[in-house]
Amino acid sequence: MKNILIRLFIVFFPWIIRRYLLIKILKYKIHKTSFISRFALIMPKYLEMDKNSKIGAFTVAIHLEQLIMKEYSSIGRSNWISGFPLVSKKHFLHVRNRKPNLIMGKHSAITKKHLIDCTQTITIGDYTTIAGYNSQFLTHSIDYKKCRQDCSEIKIGSYCIVGTNCIFLPGSSLPNYSICGAKSLMNKDFKEEYHLYAGSPAKIKTNLEKNSKYFTREVGFVN
Repeated sequence: MKNILIRLFIVFFPWIIRRYLLIKILKYKIHKTSFISRFALIMPKYLEMDKNSKIGAFTVAIHLEQLIMKEYSSIGRSNWISGFPLVSKKHFLHVRNRKPNLIMGKHSAITKKHLIDCTQTITIGDYTTIAGYNSQFLTHSIDYKKCRQDCSEIKIGSYCIVGTNCIFLPGSSLPNYSICGAKSLMNKDFKEEYHLYAGSPAKIKTNLEKNSKYFTREVGFVN
């Protein structure tokens, strides 16, 4: 509640003042070249934004322990990012060291209108693009055999592309230098690099050329 009131209080200030207040009051670590739209609601327990990182309008990030954004990483417009509080006395008590975090590597990007459930940690590697619209990353689900909520991390490697309207289930991962095709369902911890994974459920469809320019670029933004 305190964080909500602080955000509502400072939202109309110019960014230079908002940034100062977020650092001083909430102890966030925000580089002077980073930026959060005044129309975004960003309230993790701890926020770290390296140089030239940015968060767009109408994005919501709540109930997170940590939101970490490395240099030149970006979160676009209208994304819903939420965790599940560690103080809960009913859910996920059997999960040791649960961390409701979103960790983004340098030059990584989440475009817009995605749903990102960080009940457990989601990690996005360097130079990776969560592209298109309406992808869902779900770290929690119901374990019907034990009749309880359960959760597992989702890991997306470096130099990856996630196509539009994909679904990642708890415990799934996309290895480095890989592409997840549009409308695919990722439900496994895949390990093999330089492949296109696609389908529902996703499977290896084809090899990818290792010398592709996307996999060797030094700037995250794609023209």
